[in-house]
Amino acid sequence: MYRNGELVDHGFPVTEVARHLQDPTAVVWFDLCSPSESDIGLLRDELGLHELAIEDALGERQRPKLDRYPTHLFMTVHAAEYDHEIRTTEIDVFVTGQALVTVRENESYDIKNLQRRWDSAPDLATSGVGFLLHGLLDDVVDTQYAAAQKLDEAIEDLEDQIYQEKPHVGHKAIKMRRSLVQLRRVALPMREVLGSLMHKDHSIVDDAMMPYYLDVKDHTLFTAELTESMRELVTNLREAEVAVQGNRLNSIMKKVTSWAAIIAVPTAISGYYGMNVPYPGFEQKWGFWVSTLGIFALSYLLYVMFKRRDWL
Repeated sequence: MYRNGELVDHGFPVTEVARHLQDPTAVVWFDLCSPSESDIGLLRDELGLHELAIEDALGERQRPKLDRYPTHLFMTVHAAEYDHEIRTTEIDVFVTGQALVTVRENESYDIKNLQRRWDSAPDLATSGVGFLLHGLLDDVVDTQYAAAQKLDEAIEDLEDQIYQEKPHVGHKAIKMRRSLVQLRRVALPMREVLGSLMHKDHSIVDDAMMPYYLDVKDHTLFTAELTESMRELVTNLREAEVAVQGNRLNSIMKKVTSWAAIIAVPTAISGYYGMNVPYPGFEQKWGFWVSTLGIFALSYLLYVMFKRRDWL
């Protein structure tokens, strides 16, 4: 609980939320991780939360959104991290004039980072719920941007692997495409969420916090632009791999054709001298040496020609 921008209490049970909020200078943040229906039911009774918002918080995964109810706002955002694949954590947020309630899907999202953000800017704490909500949104958007940067680096590494003839590149490209799709689903709608939140119809964001929300919105735009560029890169990865494989196959066919042509020389000469009819040099030593030298000379000539053309 914050009073006049100062942290005055923490660790109290949910049943005391209503009592704390009787003080008009108090602001309360309450966090629930993997809550049961009864846990959120207590908050519904204490804060008068809407049934539809509670249903969304308890239901299956929601897309990022901002819903407005008569007594509060309901928001869904997703923190993200990348470690060979994108993993997201849904965070549902109830926002009233004096209270911020976060409902985390699981422990994957560490609230300690969020608390450090709040503690690092005590001079803004007087903005109340708008200050707390900014810290949450800023942290969530930063996780999405960090995940996008890691994914971008992984895509660039995969591009290098394509030209290094490393195996399993196609499978990795498919996994990265899936990760990118998942990241775009949670990152792109954040622009609409922040745009709606900063609208003048909402009193959550005051003049002091408006520049900070604009900064968060800029970060969402950076993430959106990065995902757009990665979308083109991932699309081109498969085309690049097919082109490299085609060039590699052409190179192999050149080598095979070149060696086949070289091998055809002794085959043709020995076949000619193997005829069961008299021929120049028949039963003569010079005939043997002429055919042998012809084999080596013509084979060497073909080898030099193909080597100069980079076929071998």
